[in-house]
Amino acid sequence: MPYPRVAVVILNWNGKALLEQFLPFLEKSSYPNLELLVVDNGSSDQSVYFLHQQFPQINTIILPENIGYAGGYNAALRQVEADYFLLLNSDVEVSPGWIEPMIGLLEKHPTVAACQPKLLSFKEKDQFEYAGANGGWIDQLGYPFARGRVLEHCEKDLGQYDTAAPIFWASGAAFCIKAKIFHEMQGFDASFFAHQEEIDLCWRMQRRGYQIYSCPQSVVWHVGGSTLPKGNSKKTYLNYRNNLWMLAKNLPLGTLCWVLPIRVMLDTLAAFKSLLSGDPGYCWAVARSQFALMERLFSKNGLNRNTDPKTTKLAGCYNGSILWNYYLKGKQTFLEITGSPS
Repeated sequence: MPYPRVAVVILNWNGKALLEQFLPFLEKSSYPNLELLVVDNGSSDQSVYFLHQQFPQINTIILPENIGYAGGYNAALRQVEADYFLLLNSDVEVSPGWIEPMIGLLEKHPTVAACQPKLLSFKEKDQFEYAGANGGWIDQLGYPFARGRVLEHCEKDLGQYDTAAPIFWASGAAFCIKAKIFHEMQGFDASFFAHQEEIDLCWRMQRRGYQIYSCPQSVVWHVGGSTLPKGNSKKTYLNYRNNLWMLAKNLPLGTLCWVLPIRVMLDTLAAFKSLLSGDPGYCWAVARSQFALMERLFSKNGLNRNTDPKTTKLAGCYNGSILWNYYLKGKQTFLEITGSPS
């Protein structure tokens, strides 16, 4: 059987140094039917000139301005012909055989729409990386966590999550999806700009009857925080805002009516805690996220709520609170909280 066509697509914004560091690893990928593309999202650091000079064999798509992760990929992937899109952050080191396990999994299971590799830390190779670890979950209040990462605690990789398993969301740092389904879902919600748009897409795909999987037989190493570093007020704002938008879009109305007030209260407490600890920027970012929620709820176009029926029980949902377990019960690992490695 011929190998399906895979397009590995890197969205770049002022990441010339990262491209120089990590593209050589990507070029050693052993998958035989592969196209490598870099999408430049309005960079001002001569990334495009560097690519044309040093990597002329890699195709490029030039976007005139930075329209974020969601908008950038939506615009670029409309121009790409492939069976599979493999969206890869520019700060990821890959091994030669990293693609084959994911394509094998997706080819074997028609209902699996997307998957992710095991994400380990580039700086600490034996530790899971924050952005997705070994597959994303979500708790009943909408807080994302992962097999190998709960809140700020990243576990060491001891092989405890090395079984391929259904998950709630796949990490946008290394996101492999069937191209047909990406287009069927009309891609990411571009209004998110960046952060948690992949969780929203995975939620929508699950509501439509598709599955999302972790594929730990594929391993990559992620630096993390290269575009917007941890602690950046814009990053904080986007994370809080997009998480609230995602809940308002996708939760059943009856559930939303009790979850959203609790989340607003908890987010407000987090904002006051940051203010008391001397971080007014964090506090203001959280406040802005709540204003953005109210503004969108009462806008003319609203949130474009997901009307797909909940056809099956959604995978990767924890019917409890990770905050309660983490802060009040002292449970810091995925296994301690969920009671199962998958």
